[in-house]
Amino acid sequence: MKNKKLFTILFLLITIHFYSQPQFDEKKEQIKALKVGYITNELSLTPEEAIKFWPIYNAFDEKQFSIKHTKMKTLNDRMNDDALEKMSDKEALAILTQIENGEDEMYAIRKKFNTSIKSAISPKKIIKLKKAEENFKRKLLQQYRDKTTKK
Repeated sequence: MKNKKLFTILFLLITIHFYSQPQFDEKKEQIKALKVGYITNELSLTPEEAIKFWPIYNAFDEKQFSIKHTKMKTLNDRMNDDALEKMSDKEALAILTQIENGEDEMYAIRKKFNTSIKSAISPKKIIKLKKAEENFKRKLLQQYRDKTTKK
């Protein structure tokens, strides 16, 4: 219980520092460090598990980031309000197909990750991982919302 309180305080302090940094890469690295600490804590990874787990997880995370921020972001950029109004059905169908392909690719890498991660951690911890990832995103978004409403 003490560790969770300590981690929460540390998490908040680092996050406050994170928001004061001007560089995107620095922010990305700080978020990644927070995520590593959060997941390690939530899963209670042993040193042996961590040695096996993190290379698999990091490879998955990089692939996922690549898909989200290259393929999907390009599509989202093409879907602004003006472009949507001027878009033909043929163009819309092509974009829809690209979105579906990106989602299929995301599903495939998640499925491959779930298969490979079983060699590093137990199935119960895999479920805890999914929950920890969701909780981390929620906390990060809440802190962002809190920060933007204070301005």
